[in-house]
Amino acid sequence: MNFHLKKYLQKNIAAFAGCAIFFSIISCEEDLTKLDKNHNTNFPSQIINNANIIQRDSGFVKLRASAPLIEKYEYIDSPYVVARKGIDIKFFDKKKPNVPGTIKAKYAKINEQKKFYEAHGNVRIVTNEGQMFAMQSVFWDQRKKEIYTKDTVYVTDKDGSTLVGANGMTAKDDFSEYTFFNNSGNINAKKIPEKGK
Repeated sequence: MNFHLKKYLQKNIAAFAGCAIFFSIISCEEDLTKLDKNHNTNFPSQIINNANIIQRDSGFVKLRASAPLIEKYEYIDSPYVVARKGIDIKFFDKKKPNVPGTIKAKYAKINEQKKFYEAHGNVRIVTNEGQMFAMQSVFWDQRKKEIYTKDTVYVTDKDGSTLVGANGMTAKDDFSEYTFFNNSGNINAKKIPEKGK
């Protein structure tokens, strides 16, 4: 009986020691969920230096973009693309394929999920009709097909007439219609429609 008691105690001590080692190892392990909350996960998944991008639709070039640096952040809840060192975009219309419009800015951010674009810093937009829009920031909601800003907008037409929208503007994304807020300027009288026509 003494032999059976010793064997029983040895098995229990071995089991107890094994459990003690197991729990001591688990208790020393760090909680990885707490650790991840403290670390920055907002880092670019792709970095393109001296980027030249061409976007086509059925063989037709819709857009040519160039930027010294493009960073794509895709491992977050709301992925986006940033051009921190400026961007130069030429956009083409099928009606005038040889005369591109342009957009230049010192900074651009694109949220592809929301179809929302923004540009900041010395923004210059030239339409393929020759109108130039200058402002400090502009936003494009592609879903609503609307471009807008609350910054002062300076517009120069190809005939030299100027317009200033002191409190910003809204426009269709093809610039076929736009509204300026608190505007002033010199406009060619030939462009003002006569009443009743």
